[in-house]
Amino acid sequence: MFLFTVLGTILNAVLSPLRPLILFFMIDKFVDGKTEFNGFMMNWLNDTDISIAPENGFWYWTIIAVITIVTEAILRFITVYFTNLIGQNIIADMREKLYNHLTTFKTQYFDKNPIGRLVTRLVSDVEAASEIFSNGIITVAGDILSLALVIIVMFTTNWMFTLMVLIPLPILFWATNIFKNAIKKAYQLESTQVSKLNTFVQERIIGMSILQLFSREKIEYKKFEEINKLHRNAHIKSVWAYSIFFPIVEILSSISIAFVIFYASYQIIDRPLAETSTGEIVAFIMWINMLYRPIRMLADKFNVIQRGLVRAKNIFEILDDDQIIPTHSSETKYEKYEGNVEFDSVKFAYNNYDYVLKDVSFQIKKGQTVAFVGATGAGKSSIINILSRFYEFQSGSITVDGNDIRELSLEDLRQNIAVVLQDVFLFSDTIMNNITLKNPNISKEQVIEASKFVGLHDFIMKLPGDYDYDVKERGNSLSTGQRQLISFVRAYVYNPSILVLDEATSSIDTETEELIQTAIDKLTQGRTAIIVAHRLSTIKKADKIIVLDKGEIIEQGNHEELLELNGTYRNLYEIQFEED
Repeated sequence: MFLFTVLGTILNAVLSPLRPLILFFMIDKFVDGKTEFNGFMMNWLNDTDISIAPENGFWYWTIIAVITIVTEAILRFITVYFTNLIGQNIIADMREKLYNHLTTFKTQYFDKNPIGRLVTRLVSDVEAASEIFSNGIITVAGDILSLALVIIVMFTTNWMFTLMVLIPLPILFWATNIFKNAIKKAYQLESTQVSKLNTFVQERIIGMSILQLFSREKIEYKKFEEINKLHRNAHIKSVWAYSIFFPIVEILSSISIAFVIFYASYQIIDRPLAETSTGEIVAFIMWINMLYRPIRMLADKFNVIQRGLVRAKNIFEILDDDQIIPTHSSETKYEKYEGNVEFDSVKFAYNNYDYVLKDVSFQIKKGQTVAFVGATGAGKSSIINILSRFYEFQSGSITVDGNDIRELSLEDLRQNIAVVLQDVFLFSDTIMNNITLKNPNISKEQVIEASKFVGLHDFIMKLPGDYDYDVKERGNSLSTGQRQLISFVRAYVYNPSILVLDEATSSIDTETEELIQTAIDKLTQGRTAIIVAHRLSTIKKADKIIVLDKGEIIEQGNHEELLELNGTYRNLYEIQFEED
């Protein structure tokens, strides 16, 4: 495919200068009646014509001219088609590589980078970068080759005319350089504004209910107007550069034609016997257009390349980013974990200096249910985040079945740990696909069995399409409790060794809480369970309760033991009991 493109580009560049040459020969031969010609190329055409019968000469060269034009068109089609095909393949490959790379990043990376910015990088930036290949490098190489061949043919035909044509070129090169620098700055600014615009729109659409609830529509609209205005102004700068540059190219092209006509007229008037012919003037006018067209196209391609380079820089910044979850070549792989977990003097901070966990140590034995309680910001969810390796802890050790989690296969670790979060995320897809996540190893029978086990099957069967019901974006067609139960079914079908529940009952009503509590009791049977609890009534049956305060463990024991201590846990329990 690449060879077809290169070959088509080369042949097209070679054929283009021959068309005016053939027309030059035909006008001089059949209109002016010349029999002698100057220049290597013209003599070669004349030698070819001698072998042809005089009555057939005109039609012979007419057919040659038509064949040349048709061949040019076919070659141009091949070049355009295959260069764009290459570009589309590059788009697909680059998007896949970028998406795959993004999936290896730490959660911390996504905390710092807006979703709209990443979507811009993955969609529009990749497409713009691919233009370097589909409309950039190969096309530019073809234009340069065509430019060189046109100049060579012009010099071999009439070197004085050629010098007349080339007089304005220094001005053109100077203008092209200024245009190139101006367009680069314009596209850098445009790229930044596109990213800001996408980020703003994405965030406001997701949070539309908040905007409407607090009557922020007009205020946010004014912000959008300002961002949109900056994006428009950035684009206008590139349009302004174009509107200045292309008229300059046209003017210089016209000046070259004027120089040729002026010089030809001077020769005819001053030297009547001069060898200047009508065909020669026509050919040079065509060559001038062929000369300036590649230069004009080169400038246009500079725009494509500059835009592509700016966007490619954004892409490679992500591809070169090393914020991936560290893995080791000696990772240990286990098919199934037993579920023994141990934290030993673990310190963790999201920003590397403000520790949210300070020398945390505890043990969870196989099959135990351990709950973590404490005030907001005490470090409960952080324990889950580092156990699942969404974030990396700074010091200490975390082991599962006696193996450091950093030495375990990341894929294996996460297959053995199922996390049910407070804010359940569902994809815009069917209930079946949201439960299985399109895992081919999970059958529909397993999903139905799990749904019956959790107590969700009857509800699903009442929906249109039952398990094929589309839950819409983020599962918005379902209630919070229904989404939560689907996440329980999802956890159950993956049959994890360690089940993690992060505030799973904090945002639901009492009736749904009872249903979910029943599901929790069933799910935790026979496996290690870690529960981050907001409502203490849900963890009374836990084997161990660990109380956290400002990143440190201050109490631990079962429900009765902690009440007898008359400490923080008892205070929390009594406060909630009074509220209830």
